[in-house]
Amino acid sequence: ARFSLSRRSAARGAFAFLYPAGRAEKGMKTLYIDCGMGCAGDMLTGALLELLPDGAGFLERMNAALAGRAVISAAGVEKCGIRCTQVTVLIDGESEEADAHHHHHHGHHSHAGVKDIMAFIDSVELPEEVKCNVKAVYELLARAEGSVHGRDIENIHFHEVGSIDALADVLSVCCLMHELAPERVVASAVNVGSGQVRCAHGLLPVPAPATELLLRGVPVYSGAVQSELCTPTGAALLRRFVQDFGPMPLMRVAQAGYGAGKKDFEAANLVRVLLGESVAPEYLHGCAHSHPHAHE
Repeated sequence: ARFSLSRRSAARGAFAFLYPAGRAEKGMKTLYIDCGMGCAGDMLTGALLELLPDGAGFLERMNAALAGRAVISAAGVEKCGIRCTQVTVLIDGESEEADAHHHHHHGHHSHAGVKDIMAFIDSVELPEEVKCNVKAVYELLARAEGSVHGRDIENIHFHEVGSIDALADVLSVCCLMHELAPERVVASAVNVGSGQVRCAHGLLPVPAPATELLLRGVPVYSGAVQSELCTPTGAALLRRFVQDFGPMPLMRVAQAGYGAGKKDFEAANLVRVLLGESVAPEYLHGCAHSHPHAHE
């Protein structure tokens, strides 16, 4: 069912009264990305979208920027009983995800080369910072694809991430990060999934070679889910925006967002993001002394 993103955002913040302002010195605005079920562009878009006060307005602006090349929509769904946002990109009224494996873009829509993608980015009416980030994400993707296939960047044809729906995901995440403007971004270790994934070149091991290369040096693991959980697009977005990978940092959470994947597993197939402020260790020390009987 369709739903009001602004109403859901308000509901997420309904417990703000529990954490009155001014209890401690303002910390660094921090975003934490929980990648316990991997990361894909559409899932990250849905999660970040829930943090905005006017998600519907954001979608209108994105669709205007795409100028009819694609239409982004969002709907409320449940994953293992958790309400979350599922983002869909329609091209000519059809979702490429319908014939995709999990949330990787393996459909039949047209694909583009590096020059085509960069020309499109230059033509979009968005802030320069957003364009810079989108180009940086695609440069990461191009270098990874080039290394895997043994080609120069200029000759890379994006089989998996050059479709318009993938570009819409990257544009959306870069715009959302621009509007949310976190000062620090931290992500958990990344669950890449396991098994095999069907790509343009045939069956490949999970993580796909490009994904593995993009996550080189990042803490990753493979759980029990037999599916591709982290896509090249998701990996490139994490590589671009995340400064540190590890456990959730010491922070005071103000908002949470949940972005749904298309498939259903025994575990909730979603990306969770937490937005709040960093907390200095000495603040916790002070709390312990000011509430000596809190745990009695």
